[in-house]
Amino acid sequence: MAQPIHAGRVRLWPFLEFAASDKAGRAGAMADLTIANSVSDLIQGDVREHLPLERIPLKGDVLGLGTTSSLENGELTFLRNGSGDSEVWRCIAHNGSIVRLQPGDGSGHFPYVCYTEDATALQRPVELSCLGKPEGRSIQELIDSAIRHERARGALEQAPIYGIRMLATWDELVITVASKLCMGQQRRNASFTTEGGTDQAAATSIYDMLQHYRLSPLPPEKPEDPIRYLGRSMQWDCCGFYDSEPEKGRVTVPKAGDYLHLHGCSTDLAHGGHVLHDHPSTRVGQIEQLVLYPLHSIRSLCSDLAIESLSYDDGRILFRVTNTGELDVSDVGVAVVVNDRFSDHRYLQIPWMNAGDSESYSLAWAFPSGVHRIAVIADPMELVIEPDDRRHNNLRHLEVTIPSSDDA
Repeated sequence: MAQPIHAGRVRLWPFLEFAASDKAGRAGAMADLTIANSVSDLIQGDVREHLPLERIPLKGDVLGLGTTSSLENGELTFLRNGSGDSEVWRCIAHNGSIVRLQPGDGSGHFPYVCYTEDATALQRPVELSCLGKPEGRSIQELIDSAIRHERARGALEQAPIYGIRMLATWDELVITVASKLCMGQQRRNASFTTEGGTDQAAATSIYDMLQHYRLSPLPPEKPEDPIRYLGRSMQWDCCGFYDSEPEKGRVTVPKAGDYLHLHGCSTDLAHGGHVLHDHPSTRVGQIEQLVLYPLHSIRSLCSDLAIESLSYDDGRILFRVTNTGELDVSDVGVAVVVNDRFSDHRYLQIPWMNAGDSESYSLAWAFPSGVHRIAVIADPMELVIEPDDRRHNNLRHLEVTIPSSDDA
């Protein structure tokens, strides 16, 4: 399998390296898993929070997967490159092809993405001989077996989530390519949002409604096969995560027993997408490389809108809206209400606000004499995902007294 290239180093295909050192030394370095929104957030519908590609560090061995915006319609796979760093490839929904994303090209705003820092120190190569023959076994079953075996022999620490890199040749493979747009369409489907529905029911059907693609050495015998045939690119470089608590919906669909979320690209860089590991037609022929990464620390990014100033001067309401969170937000609504008269309120729409940015506004509104209560509310419909304990700064009040002409 892997061949030594010099003392203390081992080269894995295609560009994966791990340091050959004692187990205690390897265990000392840990990497965080960062999650921008979650799979549960995504399947609820139109996500307005985004993380740009430029904010994801890609130096070293960075694992990750995610979904692009509805405008680009596709999924993300994190691959290694020839320089030892990582790159993000977008899997395109309408034809199953892939394209490499580059910072600054304007195509990298992700409503859902999870990624590690450089996880080189956490690489735990699996002894493939322990897995036995893969015939008739799903990839999830094989990875579950690998985790149990490596932990039993003391080569793998217990962790809530394991990162995965895998090189595999498939006998047959079915993939899907989801997107934010597909998730939004699914939410609006009546059967998806019936009363009493659960995230689990939503997750069960989420992949059924997407375009499926088939890869196999020979075309299907039935020309009317609803699964579109892509070709015979059977060796795949895969990256993903195994969550020990899938019901939380952090990196997998919130469905009991669905521990694995795996994306990948064919090694000829022709096709890519979500590996539909539980599809009855998906059959792995050989696992050539399998590396596990114990991820102990999980960090969730969130949005946090705030009304940071509010004043009234010379017949104008002045206020500033700030995105103090860590995600960019789109289609942000701001309501200005005077004297609790919602029937007479003004509503502003902010198309986009980057994390850390502010916008100042001046709204003409003449008041008669007397006391007036002004309220400015960011995201009054609570469409932006924010933790409840960070919503208090979305609202700001001001009481203004306008003197009468007699007082003057």
